[in-house]
Amino acid sequence: MRHFLSLKDFTKDEILEMITLAQTIKKETKAKIFKPYLEKQTLGMIFEKSSTRTRVSFETGIYQLGGVGLFLSSNDIQLGRGEPMKDTSRVISRMVDMVMIRTFEQSKLEEFAHYSKVPVINGLTDAYHPVQLMTDYLTMLEFGISNPVVAYVGDGNNMTHSWLMLAAKLGFELRVATPKGYECDANIIKEALAIAKTSGAKITFTNDPKIAVKDANVVTTDTWVSMGQEDEKEERLKAFEGYIVDDNLMSLTEKNAIFLHCLPAYREYEVSEAIFEKHADEIFTEAENRLHAQKGIMVWLDQHRDD
Repeated sequence: MRHFLSLKDFTKDEILEMITLAQTIKKETKAKIFKPYLEKQTLGMIFEKSSTRTRVSFETGIYQLGGVGLFLSSNDIQLGRGEPMKDTSRVISRMVDMVMIRTFEQSKLEEFAHYSKVPVINGLTDAYHPVQLMTDYLTMLEFGISNPVVAYVGDGNNMTHSWLMLAAKLGFELRVATPKGYECDANIIKEALAIAKTSGAKITFTNDPKIAVKDANVVTTDTWVSMGQEDEKEERLKAFEGYIVDDNLMSLTEKNAIFLHCLPAYREYEVSEAIFEKHADEIFTEAENRLHAQKGIMVWLDQHRDD
């Protein structure tokens, strides 16, 4: 049985298999063909962090695959009252066919997966957001980016860590620009660079956004103030001065470069209103693709239960 906790757990071929499944299922969905890939299966969805896209995409996705989703807020289950994660796992995984968790610590997710009898999917942790990166890669392919040169501009957070793993596994070029003091986790960098030696990925780090975006064909960013960091807002806004993705920064990219944002976007902070609206088709295609990429992941995990 396989879990989807981080992209580092998969080979390049396995990642591409999931993407191919997502592409196939998206085409079927657009043609109003809903094959019951997961007929009568139940997806338990545990949320310790709030969400718009994660809940809607997983709940809609499992329904379109022939199953049903159960929304489980930590406020509504015993986990929120102190039940150990391992006990919650051993109970819920005996009643459902798959579990998605959106939580804080990666260690909590891994503990749940260790005790689970069914596949577990990372819907976001403080360390990684792998379903979003599958979405972003699917979106890049749809916009004709087959040889990505990606510039990530912003905080060295769970999104950046996931970009590191995707680039390292698939072997493309990634340039990460973060302010001093907001770099990626050193251990995750070390892991990604070790993987990159085998895949041929070119991963570089800088504190200058202009260096990162020069001739890139994909530019991406994320909020500067993530959930739980509200008390750091003023300090962060000062540190990220000059990191806004605006016309000046995008003018340095390849002519037909695309812009991606996992949302929610805070205009005039990490991205200007003008750039957001200019690239709205890419951004909202990306948002829609959460639905299709995650269907590909769920179907792939179901097909590999006996691995």
